[in-house]
Amino acid sequence: QVQLVESGGELVQAGGSLRLSCAASEGTFGNYAMGWFRQAPGKEREFVAAISWSGGRTYYADSVKGRFTISRDNAKKTVYLQMNTLKPEDTANYYCAAASRGYLRSTYYYPNDYEYWGQGTQVTVSS
Repeated sequence: QVQLVESGGELVQAGGSLRLSCAASEGTFGNYAMGWFRQAPGKEREFVAAISWSGGRTYYADSVKGRFTISRDNAKKTVYLQMNTLKPEDTANYYCAAASRGYLRSTYYYPNDYEYWGQGTQVTVSS
C-alpha cells in the first residue's frame, strides 16, 4: 500500500505560480500511474491532470490545459504539478492519487480509477 503526502499549497495572487509536490512512501512508485484532482467547497472532486508510470503520457482538464504541467521523478518517488497563471477559480484542496496498474485507462479522469489518495494541500488564489 502506498502513502501519499502532498505539499506546496498556499495563498497566492491571481496570475501567480505554485508547484505542488506529492511524495510517495512506496518503493515501487515507478509502477504507478498518478493523478491530481481538486475539490472546492460545495463542489465535487474534479480531475486536473494525470501521468502514466513512465511519464510518457499525460492528460489535462480543459480548464488547466496550457497553464498546468504534471511531471514525475521516479527516483525521488514524487509527482509534481506546476501551476502557472493561477486564477481565483483554481482555489481548491488539491489531492494526488495513485493507480497501481501504471498505465492510464480511458477513464483516467474518474476518481474511482485510483486506489490511493493523499490528504490534500490547500491552494487559495486571491483576485
